Amino acid sequence: MISNVEFKVNRSEFNHVEELPGILSGKFGSRILRWFISKVTGNEVCVELTLSEKEEYPFPQDRINEYYPGKSVVVSIIPTGIGCEIGGYAADAAPAGNLLASCTDYLITNPNAVNASNFISMADNVLYTEGFIIDQFCKGVLNLYQPYANKVGLIIEKSSKHELEVIFNVTNAVRAVHGVDIEHCVITDGPIGGRCERNKSGSYVGQLEDPGVLFRACDELVAKGVNAIAVASNIKDLPTENYAKHFAGKHPNPIGGAEAIISHLICAKYRIPAAHAPLSNIKEMPLENNIVDARGAGEFASESGLACVLVGLRRAPQISPQPNCRIKNIVNVDNLLAIAAPSSALGGIPTLYAHKNNIPIIAVKNNGTILDVTRDKLNLGPVVEVENYAEAAGVIQALRKGISLRSIIRPLSTLRF
Repeated sequence: MISNVEFKVNRSEFNHVEELPGILSGKFGSRILRWFISKVTGNEVCVELTLSEKEEYPFPQDRINEYYPGKSVVVSIIPTGIGCEIGGYAADAAPAGNLLASCTDYLITNPNAVNASNFISMADNVLYTEGFIIDQFCKGVLNLYQPYANKVGLIIEKSSKHELEVIFNVTNAVRAVHGVDIEHCVITDGPIGGRCERNKSGSYVGQLEDPGVLFRACDELVAKGVNAIAVASNIKDLPTENYAKHFAGKHPNPIGGAEAIISHLICAKYRIPAAHAPLSNIKEMPLENNIVDARGAGEFASESGLACVLVGLRRAPQISPQPNCRIKNIVNVDNLLAIAAPSSALGGIPTLYAHKNNIPIIAVKNNGTILDVTRDKLNLGPVVEVENYAEAAGVIQALRKGISLRSIIRPLSTLRF
């Protein structure tokens, strides 16, 4: 059902990097759930893709010709599984994201950028948007419909009595404290079978043993009227030694790629927001220190990863109007002011489509990753390189106010006849 492959494209096959999505679409069609450029050499571009078995969930290919004026939107890309120094752990990109959100009407960001198990920090104008949907939004093939609130359904992988007790206590706490509308929970009829895999680049991806288990639970929840789905399940084959290195701040998060596959499948098939959480956070591993790296402490301090996902999905944007969901606002790619991404990971769908559509790309240098897919390697056009997210916020403010960046940098050239 799911496969992770590396596909190499000779650079002689295209003139400009924005042609690459068309090449991949022609080769794999709507089987593609996720892809990014993992390596660039003088002769070829290496792309890592996650594919479904057949073309089951096609999205429109044509850009929507609609415009909703008066709103500015920024997308902050924090890819999972590639060791982002900021955001590659447990919501450690939340302060940076909230800073960027203060400079625009809406900030769109990945759930993994703000998820930290029992903890979540997200400004009211942050749109908690699954990565597959961010890709489609940046292509311009769908709008984002901001709801007043979603009706969240919960899928729980068949598990032990203790794990179920923890999950239901977390769920009831979120209902009581955060006021999230959660009425329907389904315990699966078997294991979902999410598995961890690692690609040649060192990035982490995922596999799913039996999507049918997941889809049967989704069908039951959708029939009951939910318009957002949270999944709590355990991921198998986690490399405990590398996971321990992750909590020491020295290794990418092994779990994120497998989580992404689960949420990507739900969003692609059911066209509603979804997110995944570890049912039980793993604590037994060969740690150097039981006080873990601060960036991963939220996960280590929590028994389950679920609370943040339930809170995040409360107002996650819809991707099509839902009959049981009142809409507060609508945005699309024409509202997009800029995209911010790590400077070494510019080979994803959002940045390549931004380049194609002349939308400014802000490359953040101090958010390092295990990749080396830079502006120069891709031969991208204008990219604004900044040292950190504080500088990125300043660039966003300038773009929003229509201030030329050249006018605030010295030396300033003098025009003469």
